[in-house]
Amino acid sequence: MQENKEKSIEDLFDDAKDYVDTRVEYTRLYLVEKVSKIFADIVTNAAVIICFVLAFLFGTLTLALFLSDILGSYARGFGCVAMIYLLLALIVYYAKDKYIEKAIINFTIRNYFNKLADKDEEEEQKI
Repeated sequence: MQENKEKSIEDLFDDAKDYVDTRVEYTRLYLVEKVSKIFADIVTNAAVIICFVLAFLFGTLTLALFLSDILGSYARGFGCVAMIYLLLALIVYYAKDKYIEKAIINFTIRNYFNKLADKDEEEEQKI
């Protein structure tokens, strides 16, 4: 009987060790998945931002050259574009606390929870 208890305790210890090893491996794989998703998200967002910035810069140059052609002077065309940006900067400066920061915070939180919901749906479909 004593030998049976010792064997049971050894089996229990081995099972507990296997469980801990499995949990550690699961946690490692889970973290690898999360980090890879975050990295992919950062890379794709960076590519989109770079494309938007380039489009914005070329659009700005196009607008400045168009206005220069209409106004008959490069200085006037580029000056009008500079004034447009100055006006836009003032609008953003005065609206940032009330509207812009709240919108960015809400967008970020909504995006985060949507990704969590997608993850939960994927896990439920696997089961």
